[in-house]
Amino acid sequence: MAWNAKKSNESPSEQQRPAQDESSQVLSNPVFFSSQPSLPSLPSLNFRDQLAPPSLHQCITTLKGHSSYISALAIHEKSLYSGSSDQDIRLWTSIPSDPPSHQRRTPPSFIVAATKNPVKCLAISGEILFSSHQDHKIRVWQVNHQENPRYKLRAVLPTPKDRFLSLLLPKNYVQVRRHKKCTWVHHVDAISALAVSRDGTLLYSVSWDRTLKVWRTSDFKCMESVAGAHHDAINAITVSWEGYIYTGSADTTIKVWRRHAEEKKHSLVATLERHKSAVNALALSADGSVLYSGACDRSVVVWEGGGGLMAATGALRGHTRAILSLAATAELVCSGSADGTVRVWRRGEDKRYSCLSVLEGHGRPIKSLAMVGVESHIESSSSYLVFSGGMDSDIKVWKLLVPPLEGTM
Repeated sequence: MAWNAKKSNESPSEQQRPAQDESSQVLSNPVFFSSQPSLPSLPSLNFRDQLAPPSLHQCITTLKGHSSYISALAIHEKSLYSGSSDQDIRLWTSIPSDPPSHQRRTPPSFIVAATKNPVKCLAISGEILFSSHQDHKIRVWQVNHQENPRYKLRAVLPTPKDRFLSLLLPKNYVQVRRHKKCTWVHHVDAISALAVSRDGTLLYSVSWDRTLKVWRTSDFKCMESVAGAHHDAINAITVSWEGYIYTGSADTTIKVWRRHAEEKKHSLVATLERHKSAVNALALSADGSVLYSGACDRSVVVWEGGGGLMAATGALRGHTRAILSLAATAELVCSGSADGTVRVWRRGEDKRYSCLSVLEGHGRPIKSLAMVGVESHIESSSSYLVFSGGMDSDIKVWKLLVPPLEGTM
């Protein structure tokens, strides 16, 4: 069994690399591939002790089935959903958690939804799968556990009822362009990201149209729209267990939102400003106390605090191009980049980080990531599966074995 032990703490090259024109055309302007200068004002949190134990990693399989770049990944129980610009949503089952002892074979997959429009994001809550699209709509699918792999389309948001009711009153119209108005329940550009509240009652959507919308999952009604939530396209959203909503934008800021029990609308809690280029990805630690943000400055900024009031403590550096995707657990954060690699970082007890592994194998930028813990067969070590979706149309499944921190053995 050929495991790779690799650790890297090298600093990125200061020389800016040219943008990938083809990739930029595929994803449109709000997600950038050009490398911007890193953040000199933030200290590096990279732990440089060469005696720190590396992780062991191996690519255990490559999932092939999509015909275009992988834009979204979502884990549900023991299965994986993937969305692509080829307009299909696939379900992958029986994914191995250990390297096969015989010749590798691709786990079975099914097209559960042919959406007729490029998929931008996936989110799942209970037996409902949500997908957002380039055509400014959200589609709601009923998860099907029967032999028929096709999922039933339950709704397209905004629903016909929502659209009809919003047409009746002039005050429901908002200016979306110089000579165009639209009702407030509509997104008017690609919906870049989705998130579900902890209790599953609310769905949040953000768009390149600069708005944040809130949907009730019981009847899919649009409850609220925050117009001009940012000054530029919104690329990412994540929701904490405490109910704080974090949005990241091409305007270089991260905004924190919250709706208090006595209020009907979400209000702005804070604006986090340390990036100097477009924010492309956000992720929260398992307990919600640490926020990670990735941008075109090649850095992952680490924010710590509570109650939505986060302060930047430093940055994780090592990628040579823009950060496009993030995934986090209790002890790890993974960053996917336009440089075609995934870096695995571990947070130590001193709040400094070590780069445990660099996962190399994709030939194109890493647009989506997902991570889940699995049972470890090695005493004292933690084990994870990392799924990386690339613009090479492949999904790679990586097995990580993470040794214990010194002093915890």
